[in-house]
Amino acid sequence: MGLIGILGGRFDPPHVGHAALARAAIKRFGIDRLRVTVVADAAHKGAEASAEHRLAMARLAFSELDAIVVLEEHRFTVDALEAAGYENPIFLVGADQLAAFPTWKDPDRVLELARMGVATRPGFSPATRSARIELFELEPHAVSSTEIRSRVRHGEPIDGLVAPAVAAYIADQGLYRQD
Repeated sequence: MGLIGILGGRFDPPHVGHAALARAAIKRFGIDRLRVTVVADAAHKGAEASAEHRLAMARLAFSELDAIVVLEEHRFTVDALEAAGYENPIFLVGADQLAAFPTWKDPDRVLELARMGVATRPGFSPATRSARIELFELEPHAVSSTEIRSRVRHGEPIDGLVAPAVAAYIADQGLYRQD
């Protein structure tokens, strides 16, 4: 089957930075199959949109990459990796998530189950203490899911921050608006 790359998150909503990270990782590591896991109920932070809406948006956001997009019921990465039983996958994260990695549930076991591919901005190389953590550069995207939700709430455009299909979905479904 080749190398499996895993990109997990809440994706509330998925934005152009997520897709750019996926594209850069596929190129850098020679990933044969990208599996995007939308965490139904993340342990570290809640989501505004339902899991079903976030799954639909992720399918739209990653459609050009021919990714497998699934809903992940496990709250913790280590549990999801244990259950999946992949053969040496690469788990993709941004440098901000690497900083929080020591606080994850059983980070040592995560690194036994998967290598980590960490996207860093040019010229920034965080210290890593494991040969199982590999860095790759990614041009920064000044976008966050929090900013997108705020822009939608305030009636501001989100063009260029999310894929056009995701923007249309958010509008059609009335997501992130003030009640």
